[in-house]
Amino acid sequence: MLKKFLPNEHVKSVFDITPSHLKAKGIKGIVTDLDNTLVAWDQPEATPEIIEWFQLMKDNDIDVTIISNNNEKRVTWFSEPLDIPFIHSARKPLGQAFRKAQKQMGLKKDEMVVVGDQLLTDVLGGNRASLYTILVVPIVQTDGFFTRFNRQVERRLLNFFRRKGMISWEERG
Repeated sequence: MLKKFLPNEHVKSVFDITPSHLKAKGIKGIVTDLDNTLVAWDQPEATPEIIEWFQLMKDNDIDVTIISNNNEKRVTWFSEPLDIPFIHSARKPLGQAFRKAQKQMGLKKDEMVVVGDQLLTDVLGGNRASLYTILVVPIVQTDGFFTRFNRQVERRLLNFFRRKGMISWEERG
């Protein structure tokens, strides 16, 4: 059961996720979290670097869909100016939003990757949906109210995985 919380990969940021790396794995689509994955949770708009990263994916025929547990206003405000498909109020780690994104993207499970900064929502949800998962270091060390609780649980899980030799990366953030 605990292995459902273990990502397939861990990187410092989404900028470490490149089209060549994804294509080598047969990946054609990214399902990504928004807050603390793409931008800080309290930053309403995309940074120039994130806009460039989205364009790089698009130029390489890699579809991106944002799946966020945040509300419609927040996710729409970020996604619509970029013309990026999104699912708000996703209720991750439940599987419905992941299935909806897969259907919208028209991809097989082995052609998709889930990218996010939380074990309890992004990684668990992606793993439960049988998708490849990549955990990123949170952009900022502050979090919204509910995420603070998740981070405490995550630290315990990461320490357990480290003690058991199941992960090899350095402590996040």
